[in-house]
Amino acid sequence: MEGDKLHGYIEQLLPERPPILAEMEQFAKKNNVPIMESLGIEAMLQLLRIEGPKSILEVGTAIGYSALRMAFALPETKIVSIERDAERFALAEKYIKKAGKDSQITLIKGDALEARDEIKALRPYDAIFIDAAKGQYQRFFDIYSPFLSEKGLIITDNVLFKGLVCETEIENKRIRSLVKKIDQFNRWLMGHPDFHTVILPVGDGIAISKKR
Repeated sequence: MEGDKLHGYIEQLLPERPPILAEMEQFAKKNNVPIMESLGIEAMLQLLRIEGPKSILEVGTAIGYSALRMAFALPETKIVSIERDAERFALAEKYIKKAGKDSQITLIKGDALEARDEIKALRPYDAIFIDAAKGQYQRFFDIYSPFLSEKGLIITDNVLFKGLVCETEIENKRIRSLVKKIDQFNRWLMGHPDFHTVILPVGDGIAISKKR
């Protein structure tokens, strides 16, 4: 309960967002589209402001919400974002154009597991944000971390999966399998020889990995 109160307190202190973002938040809530939780995305944006990346790769566009949040926070930064779902891709195109950010954000339609060459052509990336199929996080990390610049940063969302990573008994078989994969990814990532990683318990859990 205390955690909920604190989250509510911090959230009511957040500055009002541009109308296009509020519109997207309402759409996502109404249509059960997963977008990054407010405190998690604020932490990520502050980290990116500190790092000042010139280019960002986002794995998992959805409707373009986090890409636009990054674009508004870092107006000089180029963003490349990939999405495989046709309906969400079309919505992302619509929202990004409406926000006037279509020259800053490059959208790629395709499966992130198969679009390596297209994304490689636009390298290097100073930051990579992974927020796609959770069961594939390690593969995404392996595929795209070589395209990171020398002092680059990788941010991975949903690594605590609503706190289920520390639960020992989960009835739903599909969720149990997914939680196991996320836990395996977290342990693999924390022991990665090429990256320093910390997991922050904000939003749905974000892992921040910095090249050693």
